[in-house]
Parts: sequence; C-alpha cells; structure tokens
Amino acid sequence: MKVSIIGAGNVGATTAQRLAELDIADVVMLDVVEGLAQGKSLDIAQAAPIMGYNVDIAGTNDYRDIDDSDIVIITAGIARKPGMDRDDLLATNIKIIREVCGHIQEHTPDAIIMTVTNPLDVITYAAVMCSQQERGRVFGMSGLLDSSRFATFVAKEIGCDVKDVSAMVLGGHGDSMVPLPQYTTVSGIPLPQLMDKDIIEKLVQRTVNAGAEIVGHLKTGSAFYAPSAAVAVMTEAILKDTKRIVPASVHLDGEYGLKDICLGVPAKIGKRGAEEVIELELTCEQEQALKRSAENVRNSILKI
Repeated sequence: MKVSIIGAGNVGATTAQRLAELDIADVVMLDVVEGLAQGKSLDIAQAAPIMGYNVDIAGTNDYRDIDDSDIVIITAGIARKPGMDRDDLLATNIKIIREVCGHIQEHTPDAIIMTVTNPLDVITYAAVMCSQQERGRVFGMSGLLDSSRFATFVAKEIGCDVKDVSAMVLGGHGDSMVPLPQYTTVSGIPLPQLMDKDIIEKLVQRTVNAGAEIVGHLKTGSAFYAPSAAVAVMTEAILKDTKRIVPASVHLDGEYGLKDICLGVPAKIGKRGAEEVIELELTCEQEQALKRSAENVRNSILKI
C-alpha cells in the first residue's frame, strides 16, 4: 500500500512518522520547499532500525512520485498564528488546495483523499468539487481531533484513565463545533450522569477553543501531535478496512437535513473512505447548533 502526504510541515511530517511506526504502508512526503520533505523523510527512515518498522519513506518535490497512491493526505497550507481564526486562512489555502487537487487528478485520480488543511470543512468541500470522486472518497479529518480534545479534558476533570473516555463532537471544525455530552461516555456511562451541567459547559468551551489555546502558546504555529494522530488512525482504518466509526467532515446529501455541504458527522471509515454517515438523535438545541454551524461553513464556501 502507498500513502502520499502533501505538505512536509509539522502535521505532514509527524503524520509520516506515525504511519511509518504503524508499519502499514510505504509513505511519500511531498513539499514545494526544496529539500524539506527529503530531509525529514531521511530522518524518519533512519529511525526504522531502532523502532522496528520496515516501510519505504521517500521525500520529493515532484508530483510524479505520488503516482498510484492508495490514499493522499493533504496537509499543505499556512498555519494559524495568534489572533487568527481558521477562516483567516481561507484565501491562501483555497488556492493551494485547488492546485494540489489538480496534481492529484493528473497523477493518482483514484486515490482516496483526506484533507487536514484549515479551514477544514471549506477546504474539504473544495476538494470534493475539484476531485470528481464519488461521495465518501474525499473527506476531512476534523471531528476525531475535536473529540479527542474533549475526551482529554473530561478525563482530567474526572481523574480517570483517558482510554475509558469516548467523546463525540459534530459540526464545523471551528468555533461553531457541537460537542455532544450525551454521546460522550466514561466506561459506557453518559457524561451528564457523572458531572454537573456547568462543568460540562466549561469543558465544551475549552474544547471549542482548544486549537486557539495551543496557537496562543506556540506563537508561530499550530497543533500537530494530536492532528497527526487522528490522521494516522483514520488512514489505518482505510488501509485495514476496519470500519471504525469516527466523526469526519463528509459531503452531506440530506443527512441531518443538510445537503451539498461538508460538515463533521459520525462516519464509518473503511477501504472505500467515509463509507456511511451515522445519523444520531439530537436534542432540539443541538439540532439548532448544528444548523448554525452548517450556516457558518456555507457562508465561507460562498467566498471561494
């Protein structure tokens, strides 16, 4: 199997490292900066004897090297800086995504495409429109990251093993995301049975602002350890056809009452990509929040 990663920045390179350590596919890392992908891929390759993986890792500036990829992961684009929100990246990153998708169409048109570049849902929509792929073969990594952040904060608040927490976050990958406490469980126990509503709301707000919190600390970059972990898990689900159900940004066609938009929803991830959307029963308040989130994404789509 072959996975190509477009962009050798922090997210792209860390994703390449995680995939190599999973030992499930050869990895090609491409970047427009001469030598960047080559140097990082060589470094990852030289860790193989220590870590015990045995896959080929290659860096390149030439799109011909992504030929015959099974999956293409797009991380290319500028990152957030303090004071910026994800939509501030739109003008620059939409140009990048269209150029990248053109190259994918030329060199590996049948590959499943996973987007990571922000603003994620708008970028995913643009990739869907550019790729001419069937629905589900182009989708975005978003909700799994947001859910992991929510789970992290829940575990710390309760003081339990983070592996016991399963969280669910829907909606746009931004300030209008919709964490779902009733579908967030600790060893199967719904979160509202374990903590007061005001504490849950505090954790929800920290989840919404989690990316900006990291940007505020880093000053010159954004998160990459947790995003790359989410990408690696979803890539593994495709390559191994495990049918994992995780929230992802999928092009909707009537699900949740929404059409022709990419938004974070629970999806079954397997060898055909995002193979099925799972519709959850939401409260009236959550339905309205999801619609507002979709409207925010749609307003950004109108700008591209």
